[in-house]
Amino acid sequence: MSGKFYGVGVGPGDPELLTLKAFRCIQESDIIALPVSHPNTLEVIYQTEKSKESQSQNEKLLETCIAYQIVHTVCPEIEEKAKLFLPMPMMKEKKVLKQIHDTCAEKTMEFLRQGKEIAFITLGDPTVYSTCLYVEKRIRKAGFETEIISGVPSFCAAAAKLGISLAENMEEIHIIPASYQVEESLKLSGTKILMKTGTKMPWLKRIIKEQGFPVRMVENCGMETERIYDSVDEIPEQAGYYSLLVLKEK
Repeated sequence: MSGKFYGVGVGPGDPELLTLKAFRCIQESDIIALPVSHPNTLEVIYQTEKSKESQSQNEKLLETCIAYQIVHTVCPEIEEKAKLFLPMPMMKEKKVLKQIHDTCAEKTMEFLRQGKEIAFITLGDPTVYSTCLYVEKRIRKAGFETEIISGVPSFCAAAAKLGISLAENMEEIHIIPASYQVEESLKLSGTKILMKTGTKMPWLKRIIKEQGFPVRMVENCGMETERIYDSVDEIPEQAGYYSLLVLKEK
């Protein structure tokens, strides 16, 4: 009998935003799949609760996995779960990424064939720029049962922190990956949400200033390092990767 794969959203950072359904799924799963983007980790690693040596070796990987840290705060028993570290490097080389995602899916399916229940935990929601679906869609295509468990999206949590609405009446909302060219997207009407800003911040600030958009930003929403910025001039050029900008109509 085959197991089941769950793509589990754990919310943007605040452990109290972890849903009851996500919490239950994590508790009941046999294996926790963890996306890791450490530059020295490009191979799938399987660690059981009994392999003390590998636990020690992989502590740094756990420290860099924000989704794991969120869950661990409210569900410390996750430490005892078997773990499947899946490399998800931040790169744009499509051919290399395809090979890595294929390997991650194949390794995951090995355990599904053993009847294991696997929860792939991911920051925010699995359907929004998540590495989870690269694995899930391959597993589903191979005929295994999968389920996606929604998490609170970062832009909804950020809007709540800012005390603003993202859309009212006929306003549109546009979710834009800021790590790519955004000039044309900024011409769209309505609220524009810029995610995955990364090293693009200096360029983004210049474009925003030129076009005169009112902008606010939340960095590391819901985490201990959360910061809120109320204007483009306040935003640092070296902001963290988990920085989200909200641009309203002029």
